[in-house]
Amino acid sequence: MDEQPQKIILKTREKWELFVEGIVTVALLLLLNFAVMILIDQAINSNQGLIDGIYQIKQAMTIGPWHLWSWQRLFFIALAVFDAIVVYWRLIRRYHNMQMRHIIEELHYIANGHIDHRVNLKVNGYLNEVVDSINALVDSTVNSMQEERKIEASKDELITNVSHDIRTPLTSIIGYLGLIEDGQYQNVDDILRYNHIAFEKTKQMKSLVEDLFEFTKVQQTHTKLQIQRFDLASMLEQLTADFELEAQKREMVIEVNVEQRPIMMQADSGKLVRVFSNLIVNAFKYGTDATKIVLSAHEEKNDVVISVANDGRQIPQKDLENIFERFYRVEGSRSSETGGSGLGLAIAQSIVKLHNGEIYATSNEYKTAFNIILPINTVQKED
Repeated sequence: MDEQPQKIILKTREKWELFVEGIVTVALLLLLNFAVMILIDQAINSNQGLIDGIYQIKQAMTIGPWHLWSWQRLFFIALAVFDAIVVYWRLIRRYHNMQMRHIIEELHYIANGHIDHRVNLKVNGYLNEVVDSINALVDSTVNSMQEERKIEASKDELITNVSHDIRTPLTSIIGYLGLIEDGQYQNVDDILRYNHIAFEKTKQMKSLVEDLFEFTKVQQTHTKLQIQRFDLASMLEQLTADFELEAQKREMVIEVNVEQRPIMMQADSGKLVRVFSNLIVNAFKYGTDATKIVLSAHEEKNDVVISVANDGRQIPQKDLENIFERFYRVEGSRSSETGGSGLGLAIAQSIVKLHNGEIYATSNEYKTAFNIILPINTVQKED
């Protein structure tokens, strides 16, 4: 719950400042009034015609009994009201300056490192707008600082993960090529085996570099999309054909479930192929005990809903919340058995966002699904 704004309590010194300000202002006004009356008196006494005119006006005024409200009294009352307004204005202005001084003290306190503190003073008028603006600025600055720290930590994590993923296959490549270089082999079959292992590790490194490059590209919000019109159902059919052999190797079935054909949409088909491919590969590698992968799609108003699901082991809820983070792996390790760069889902999410879409994962004991919602007609974002 937000704290109630606190009323500013003036210090003893500030109260004395207000008192002295009032005394000085009154004294100056009295001197000014005295000078004005002297000037008026001199002006009147030096002009007989003016004296006669004022006398006639005075005689004509019958306001109140006994001429109580004569022009002299009205003049003095007007002068007194003017003086009171000036004194009030001076004191209010001085009081606002003191309030601003308290606000600046609060701001200095925040600037000295107390970033969780906010200006919580009860003020009115433009000073209230100043306080709100200061608090909004502090909130924005703190959020920027936290975001910058998060980015720095993310960069450090990226360097650590990339270094690990590159060092592991590179060590194997150097090791096996070193065996060949040193002649530590029995026959040609050993050379071919060592060479094959080094070749596979090289492809693994190449895949990591390509994923890093792709991830960097799709992270940029100004990335241009090659938008074209195509049939989504045909694309999914082609993808199942492309991955059919890999599915057979893993003793899995991959199929398409699209009741409505064709599903014509406008988007970057090349990037969407990358999204669906990443999700299928992810199901191959991490769909533990899965026997089937199903690609389904249907239209909902102005959107297309696509699902890439498998019947593998359930993913814990805590992992679902972080599954689209780069280098995140459900098994909690960076084993070489599953391979991959750990960037596939992060790349998929970034591409979907470029299309103004949404991607999320659901998982239960029967099915794990990656669901994508895309607009039927994607519009290129302006720079």
